[in-house]
Amino acid sequence: MKLEIRLLLTVVAGLLLLPLPAMAKWEGWDYDFDEEKKPWAEIQSKIPAYPKQPNLIEFEAGAASPHRFFIDAESISVDGDGVVRYTLMIRTSGGATNVTFEGIRCAMREQKYYAIGRSDGSWSRARDPQWRRIEYKEINRHHGVLTADIFCHGKSPVKSAKEALDLLKHGPRS
Repeated sequence: MKLEIRLLLTVVAGLLLLPLPAMAKWEGWDYDFDEEKKPWAEIQSKIPAYPKQPNLIEFEAGAASPHRFFIDAESISVDGDGVVRYTLMIRTSGGATNVTFEGIRCAMREQKYYAIGRSDGSWSRARDPQWRRIEYKEINRHHGVLTADIFCHGKSPVKSAKEALDLLKHGPRS
């Protein structure tokens, strides 16, 4: 009886060990398909030249906002880290002009400020450059519009700056 139990245990142990080489061969295989497990790394971006009036493209950010919104066509980049970077100019109804160099990460629906434009045409680094969730807002919803209609196709960025420019100039395709 003891011999039969030992033999049975040996067979069971052998069967349990059989899949190990096969498992080792496939170890990490599903990792290649699981985007959320791969660590994301943001690339270092270069701050573009300060925007010039002829390069500004106005876009509609909702009727509730009294401000005018522009993207500098020369500043748009779609980078390997999945971030669309651009310069945004906002002309407020009171006459002030705000200029920011920023990025949108489509995969996470986030936005980040990299630099703030000064009135003398220079840049200063943003104080707290952190990724922030883009929330739907009725007023000043420009980041939501840029994400939904211009720079992103769902969780993926546009393929190129040219595609982004086309969407800015002609609007999203229905």
